[in-house]
Amino acid sequence: MSGSQLRHGRGTGPMTGSAAAPSGVTRWTRELLRTGRWHRRLLASGLLAGAMAVGLQALEPPPPPSVRVVAAARDLAAGTRLTAADVTVLRLSPSAVPDGAVSSPTDAVARTLVSTARRGEPITDVRLVGAGHLATDVDGAVTVPVRIADGEAVALLRPGDVVDVLGAAPTSDGSGSTSARLLASTVRVVTVPATGDGTGLSALGGDGALVLLSTTPTTAARVAGAAVTDRLSVVLRGR
Repeated sequence: MSGSQLRHGRGTGPMTGSAAAPSGVTRWTRELLRTGRWHRRLLASGLLAGAMAVGLQALEPPPPPSVRVVAAARDLAAGTRLTAADVTVLRLSPSAVPDGAVSSPTDAVARTLVSTARRGEPITDVRLVGAGHLATDVDGAVTVPVRIADGEAVALLRPGDVVDVLGAAPTSDGSGSTSARLLASTVRVVTVPATGDGTGLSALGGDGALVLLSTTPTTAARVAGAAVTDRLSVVLRGR
């Protein structure tokens, strides 16, 4: 090796040590940059997808307004005393909600239906026995249960009917005949309570059938007292 070669670090063998380092550093740098670009593309794609989702959601119309109402969970007979299993909660559009619709099951459970209700039918306040059904033509009306001897006659009654209540008791002469007397005039039928069979009537034999009537406290006491000795009947005056 000549002196010129020694001075300039030139030789005939391959390059080693620090002379090869720049090539490895360059490759590592290129890989790092390539990886960074891939992650940037992935991040950009995610941000774009998120932006598109937000934009589509913003374009979707809001859900239509709805109102919570209580409805019959199954077909219910008039006079049914409602339980939690008898009612369900529906959401209806405001235009489909009837006036006086009950919104909470607690306002319906343990109340008595005035008339029949089909499955899915909203329950309104006028369908339940309560203050709205106690009113008559006079103030201070009360509701009194009255057992009528002829259950088949009671089957003809409907809530809102106006009836007279008659009492028939054996005469005191021992002849076995009976005399009828007027116990209550123009009282209103509130409802015919249902029994377990859903007919609205109790046994049709001597037990007769039970109805709820709205009348004054004085008349209610007279009817209740007569029911101990008399067989009660009703005369329908109008609907």
